[in-house]
Amino acid sequence: MQPFELPDFYMPWPARLNPNLEAARVHSKAWAYEMGILGSQEEAQGEPIWDERTFDAHDYALLCSYTHPDAPSPELDLVTDWYVWVFFFDDHFLEIYKRTKDMAGAKEYLYRLRAFMPIYPTDTLPAPINPVERGLIDLWSRTAFTKSVDWRLRFSESTKNLLEECLWELANINQNRIANPIEYIEMRRKVGGAPWSADLVEHAVFVEVPAEIAATRPMRVLKDTFADGVHLRNDLFSYQREVEDEGENANCVLVLERFLNVSTQEAANLTNELLTSRLQQFDNTAITELPSLFEEYGLDPVARMNVLLYIKGLQDWQSGGHEWHMKSSRYMNEGADNSPTATLILGSPTGLGTSAARIKSLYAALGLGRFKSFTHVPYQAVGPVTLPKFYMPFSTSLNSNLDTARKHSKEWARQMGMLESLPGIPDAFIWNDHKFDVADVALCGALIHPQGSAHELNLTACWLVWGTYADDYFPAIYGNNRDMVGAKVFNARLSAFMPLDDSTPDAIPTNPVERGLADIWSRTAGSMSANARSEFRRAIQDMTDSWVWELANQIQNRIPDPIDYVEMRRKTFGSDLTMSLSRLSQGSEIPMEIYYSRPMRSLENSAADFACFTNDIFSYQKEIEFEGEIHNCVLVVQNFLNCDIPQAVEIVNNLMTARAQQFQHIVATELPALFDDFNLDESVRKKLLKYVEKLEQWMCGVLKWHITVDRYKEFELRNSASPVVRLLSGPTGLGTSATRIGSLLKKSFY
Repeated sequence: MQPFELPDFYMPWPARLNPNLEAARVHSKAWAYEMGILGSQEEAQGEPIWDERTFDAHDYALLCSYTHPDAPSPELDLVTDWYVWVFFFDDHFLEIYKRTKDMAGAKEYLYRLRAFMPIYPTDTLPAPINPVERGLIDLWSRTAFTKSVDWRLRFSESTKNLLEECLWELANINQNRIANPIEYIEMRRKVGGAPWSADLVEHAVFVEVPAEIAATRPMRVLKDTFADGVHLRNDLFSYQREVEDEGENANCVLVLERFLNVSTQEAANLTNELLTSRLQQFDNTAITELPSLFEEYGLDPVARMNVLLYIKGLQDWQSGGHEWHMKSSRYMNEGADNSPTATLILGSPTGLGTSAARIKSLYAALGLGRFKSFTHVPYQAVGPVTLPKFYMPFSTSLNSNLDTARKHSKEWARQMGMLESLPGIPDAFIWNDHKFDVADVALCGALIHPQGSAHELNLTACWLVWGTYADDYFPAIYGNNRDMVGAKVFNARLSAFMPLDDSTPDAIPTNPVERGLADIWSRTAGSMSANARSEFRRAIQDMTDSWVWELANQIQNRIPDPIDYVEMRRKTFGSDLTMSLSRLSQGSEIPMEIYYSRPMRSLENSAADFACFTNDIFSYQKEIEFEGEIHNCVLVVQNFLNCDIPQAVEIVNNLMTARAQQFQHIVATELPALFDDFNLDESVRKKLLKYVEKLEQWMCGVLKWHITVDRYKEFELRNSASPVVRLLSGPTGLGTSATRIGSLLKKSFY
């Protein structure tokens, strides 16, 4: 029996079938025999990994004919060979290494595959020793050198991820460990291979994403939402095969089942809702973010058309992949029908009292749930949140230089003009002395850097002051009147005050944010290496860019998609900025590739999420009731799961706990292996462990600061609703909501 009924899927794009299907079937089978994928002498448990009957039943030519409906016959043959190879690799790795739990053999097997993906042509490839290596050599030579070096680098990275991140799955199987939802989505993108499929779409439609925009947020989100859609759909269809037959535990249905403590059917329904949300995020990004991206980068008509053809290719893949899942013997699809008409007429109950069931099915098939994300009413009275019991396994202490840092940072803020009234509005201000004292960001600095010198703490306190003030200034000046053009100009100007060399900025500061950045950058960047300075500036730019993303959502009155929110929240919170400050004190002895490695990125993301969600719980009333905000994890969970505030707070707190426990898991199990893989000496290992300790102090310090300060307490929020703020907020009362600007205050940098 099937473990659950497949839900009603949202699929906004029609599936089409390539007319070259039969030729691709013939070609791919011949190629599979030639590579040894079929007819191989390698066996698992006494049986061939694939035989011809299995190959025919899976029908990968049908998959590629649906996912690449416009590809000419030679291109369809090539793409089909790639998918035969990648699915065979998946099953080969399962039988030889996952079932046997052979971690050492798996590492050697996977790392050898890197040698068969050269960026530049070479005649010195190793001799292949199995069908996977033989197939990769053939496919790489037929594919990579027809595209640019930029594309090869992207495709090589995606291929390496889908191969090597299988070790993460194998480690979890060995430890009988099920990932938390955030970790799962991040890792599924790598190991699931859909980013690899997205790169292959460029090849199949004979275009390339322009290199200058490939790393921008819109293009990244299009690729990520495509990948999540493919993977979440696959998880629904493959749950029975993976979880019940193969003993896999990397499946979103299982992850949600365990994390939310719900039935398998409920978890499947939620997985489908998340899938729908990601497809709708794809549409929203394409419609609202691409036009301005084209203009800002000055793309010519050919480049724009290439991007649109790429997007069309991703849509074809999404709808075609769904159609194939409905037909392939590889998956659980008994009784499934992709037609909304069949769902409504044939698959639904009929008779008196059954119209509600048909309406529910239509609601899901048309994706009508998207509208609830646009209907939030701001400034609702929600009252103070009952704080949960937080999981905090780490400790910190108070820096003895706190009082000095308080005085220094306040005097610095005054010199930068942060405590002055706004120009032209004498009684209006972003901050005054009281608001500065209530925030007490120097206390946060003293808790997250307990061992820092007086100079280091002064610098940290000033950065926290600047980030918090800038995060309040931005919505007050640009958010309240929805000034997207002004916001982008403001954001673009900030780079001028962060020179990558030792030159003096040409631009003249025109406001406290620019003045403060110019000063604090010059005090910080001077001692940095060129690489560290570039990384530090990127962290600041990511934070300020993310405020523009928040403004775009505010203009639409759109509560963010859950995954988009989590990934952007790390940027809006300034996590990378504070982590970069910690890295600076570690010196240049630690190679940056260590920080770029998956265990370190997972470690930092876990810490960041814990801190971000801490802020969201404490600031919920401040943001929702007093600021009309929509960017808060508690609200995002309420909207997605249709639950009340206490339930949402509990789920967010459970996410915090899961991320802290993941942090501990990485430190205990993955960092030792990372140290060995990079062959680090004792000195570097000690420095990295010191950095880990600083991240622990950061998480603990952020929590303690939120508990201590009055910034988020109701009495302070009501006191802050001063006549000055009301003056800037605009008129109130019947008929004035359209002109109300909203509160000057916004959620803080912390």
